[in-house]
Amino acid sequence: MTSLRGRAVIGGILWAAVTITLGFAGLQSFIDQGAERRFDELLLARLTQVVTAVENVAATPEAIQASVGDPAFARPMSGLYWQVENEFGQVYRSASLGQDTMPRPQMLTSEIVIDGFSGPMGEPVRGMSQTLTLADGSIWHVHVATSLRSLRQELAQLREIMLVAFTFVVVIGVVGALLQVSVTLRPIEKLRRDVQRRWISEGGLDHGKYPEEVAPLVYDIDTLLNRNREIVQQSRKQAADLGHAIKTPAAIIRNELETLARQGQPVSDAIAALDRLDAQLKRAFGRMRAQTGTSALPSATEMDRSLGRMVRAFSDMAQQRGLVLTSDYPPGLRLRMDPTDLEEVLGNLLDNAQKWAVSAIRLTATTDAGDVTILIEDDGPGIPPDQIALAMSSGQRLDNAKPGTGLGLSIAADLLQAYGSALMLDKSAELGGLRARFRLPVAPAQG
Repeated sequence: MTSLRGRAVIGGILWAAVTITLGFAGLQSFIDQGAERRFDELLLARLTQVVTAVENVAATPEAIQASVGDPAFARPMSGLYWQVENEFGQVYRSASLGQDTMPRPQMLTSEIVIDGFSGPMGEPVRGMSQTLTLADGSIWHVHVATSLRSLRQELAQLREIMLVAFTFVVVIGVVGALLQVSVTLRPIEKLRRDVQRRWISEGGLDHGKYPEEVAPLVYDIDTLLNRNREIVQQSRKQAADLGHAIKTPAAIIRNELETLARQGQPVSDAIAALDRLDAQLKRAFGRMRAQTGTSALPSATEMDRSLGRMVRAFSDMAQQRGLVLTSDYPPGLRLRMDPTDLEEVLGNLLDNAQKWAVSAIRLTATTDAGDVTILIEDDGPGIPPDQIALAMSSGQRLDNAKPGTGLGLSIAADLLQAYGSALMLDKSAELGGLRARFRLPVAPAQG
């Protein structure tokens, strides 16, 4: 669907095109009429000039040429001609006509008659004629004509000037329409940016800072966001309460099973099933948290705090197993992920690394283009490329001799996917074992 900006620009351009076209046609018609009127006024002045000459020297018609002062009448094929004919059919003409003559109008009258015809060399001319009756009773027909070439050249020049002017107006109009649309839609763009910031901040939208046409929409959006936040918070709280409610009886059952196991009872299958149940619940609750996390509530984690906490916790466990856990990450960054979910991902990946590492585990974090890449590597056997997809499947264990449920990698992958990230597994170039890596966007610093 065309955007509002596109609709406004297209509509403005179409309306401007129609308006300018009509204006151009109207103005052109007005200019053409004005040019023709001026042309006829000049032709009338020349007719008057010849009529005056006839009235003054009618007794000696040969003197008419000298009595007409305009030198264009004396220049051959100049485009300006006169012709005088008496009642006896004697014709006198300007030198500009040469041997040609102008046709007599069909109607001879004392009124001025305007006509058009082909002049010398076949060029179109416009003529004015008048029949005179002098004081001595003689009758004279006076005919003056001028070439339309000058009129057409003048009109062509005017049209060219008009075209340039209207083209300039069109360009100015389009630029103005774009600027107007940009200014008009600026509150909508501001609303979009404010809503984006709203996801990662606790503040609301100030509808008083928007135009009165947009302010009701801003108020409704802010109300909807607040209501959505309340619903999500209640859902997360209920999920957390449910998780704690299940963990308590599960812990009691586990203690009873371990007591029976110490007494020699065959309960290993029951303990394994309980482990799988705990892992599945952990995965389900993690996905519930993630699905109502970054997409519904502002969530950000102090990266060095969460990574530091996890490194300290797993360093102690690593020492107990004869492993060395090293870390390297920049301080002061905030990540767009809930702290609990980030630590859940890190815990699963570090736990998996401890199970398979021979002597070393390394956690590093690097920044690039507004994102942070976190890597967890070990010097264990790694995972063959053709078995990576199987290892990330729910409940798939590549080695049953190792403790666990086979859900750690899939839980981490699900949580990261809910935040728009992805868990990538490959071989560590330096340690030779498995390398797990994922990217998260950096959250803005708190104001």
